Amino acid sequence: MRHYWSLEDIYLQDTWLTIGTFDGVHRGHQEIVHKLVTDAQDAGERAVVLTFYPHPAVVLGKRQDSFYLTTPEERAALLGEFGVDIVITLPFTPQISNMSASEFMSLLKSHLAMHQLYVGSDFALGHDRKGDNQALLKLGSELNFSLITIPPLEIDGITVSSSRIRAALAEGDLVEANHLLGRPYFIIGQVVPGDGRGHTIGIPTANLSFWMERALPRNGVYVSRAMVNGKFHEAVTNIGIRPTFDSNHPQRQVETHLLDFDQSIYGQEIHLEFIHRLRDEQRFENVHALVNQIHQDISDAKRLLSN
Repeated sequence: MRHYWSLEDIYLQDTWLTIGTFDGVHRGHQEIVHKLVTDAQDAGERAVVLTFYPHPAVVLGKRQDSFYLTTPEERAALLGEFGVDIVITLPFTPQISNMSASEFMSLLKSHLAMHQLYVGSDFALGHDRKGDNQALLKLGSELNFSLITIPPLEIDGITVSSSRIRAALAEGDLVEANHLLGRPYFIIGQVVPGDGRGHTIGIPTANLSFWMERALPRNGVYVSRAMVNGKFHEAVTNIGIRPTFDSNHPQRQVETHLLDFDQSIYGQEIHLEFIHRLRDEQRFENVHALVNQIHQDISDAKRLLSN
């Protein structure tokens, strides 16, 4: 898979294309990508995904909170795992947002020479989102590409969407979030020095520095898996503000305790998957009560992971 960050130097021939934000690359996205890749391979042509960063909602002032389910690099890597040949992450700018659907599709045709365009049934692009399915059908006849519309995916009566997954994470509902994603939700972060309290109480933790625009599950304690040096280790992770120690600390933090692990990993990158929510974050009256609860969390995590 090749990943480009601009259209400027790309002039392709004979491509099959899909366009969207694809944040999280969830099971609904996977339906579109699977159809795209399968059809492109059958035709002996290349499967191309055009996506955007920043998210259009950010540029248009509709989102300000940390809400991304994947970084642009993670998104491209996931799309590559599903067989996409080329991912283009186009910078979404006010200039792009003001382009008409006709202008934008003409630009893509000149750079990508697509034969087929795959979109969801509620997809729209261009200024004021006037480039809906009906408009794209007309543009396809003018620019010589066919439009393939994929209906939304429903699982157990739930329409799969990035918004639905974000809502589930905000509620701490990993069962729903992971089910709609088709995999455990994860973040990637670098292990940085913390305040050392974990070592002091005999339960060392890895404090993660992560992309601050990333959505996090609701504050609480989670059964996790942490990949270090290419190997997964069972873990217990706390997300929150550590109220027992820093009740006025405004910044949410992620710290994870790797079970039966005693190596120094400062400076290393961890791929951290969230498997199950154990409990809310809470304030304890003293450190002894906190330590007892952490040992209970570890015991509960081992039991759940063994099952």
